[in-house]
Amino acid sequence: MTATHIQKPPPAAAPAAWHVPPAARLAWLHLRSRRVPGALVALLACGVALWSSLSYHWWLGAGNAAYELPMILEGCAAGIIAVTTHSPFGEPERATGRWLPFLRAGLALALCGAAIGFFALGAAAAYNPRAGVYLAGGSLPVVRNVLGMTGIGLIFCLVTGGLIAWTGPLAFTAVSQFALIANYSEPLTWPTRPPADRGGWIAAMVVFAAGLIAFTISGPRIRPSGE
Repeated sequence: MTATHIQKPPPAAAPAAWHVPPAARLAWLHLRSRRVPGALVALLACGVALWSSLSYHWWLGAGNAAYELPMILEGCAAGIIAVTTHSPFGEPERATGRWLPFLRAGLALALCGAAIGFFALGAAAAYNPRAGVYLAGGSLPVVRNVLGMTGIGLIFCLVTGGLIAWTGPLAFTAVSQFALIANYSEPLTWPTRPPADRGGWIAAMVVFAAGLIAFTISGPRIRPSGE
């Protein structure tokens, strides 16, 4: 008997690797590069802060005072979203393909939806009409303010870069706080307007649309210093 007569069993076929669609992989890499998991945690913290403030009576107030703390949290959420516009890869990323503008717009819209959802959940969890605990104005001001302030952040990222684009929403929040305290109400300071005010909604949506379109087309400013 020689070695040629020894029959070896055929090697077992290797299990097929799980195939990840290229589009899904691209989207996941884009989300990670923009620190989206951390941003979602921060947005969730804003929703928890709203729930805690309502449940434990941090800041209920009456009249205009009832809108002050929610407005601050909404400005913080918009600032968080604005920071995710920063690209860690700079100019080379802009030559990677045609999907980048869609990823930019999709990410901004998704984070706005997440912020609004977390605020709505926080307000719903704290809602207690018998104890007089509820979010002043309901969800309409939350949607309007988050979208409008995010639009400011997207516009700022075109000028300042993504890492310091949070200054735009927070500066606008401070201006709106002073306007609210002084009982000054104009469409351009939409957080001070009633929940269903048409002028405030138009101003906020125009700012958001302008910021989203400009950001989708050109992306954030990339400075030679790498920020």
